[in-house]
Amino acid sequence: MTKSSDFRQKEVINIRDGRRLGYVIDMEFNLYEGRVTAIVVPGANRLLGFLKGDDDLVIPWEKIKKIGDDVILVDIDIKLD
Repeated sequence: MTKSSDFRQKEVINIRDGRRLGYVIDMEFNLYEGRVTAIVVPGANRLLGFLKGDDDLVIPWEKIKKIGDDVILVDIDIKLD
């Protein structure tokens, strides 16, 4: 069993290019189905982590390939500047 707060301590890494995307800042849930639908990592323009950025990256649960002790591996096709 894992708590949602445990996800905030895991770094998200894209296996397509090895890029470090950041740490989980939020999660999206489907309350009707009782499941997590996505994780959210901060966008490049987030100010000290306080303000929600329009460029925050929402990663669908289906794109998560492996959840380890320290990292979450995802497989997404994105272009970050």
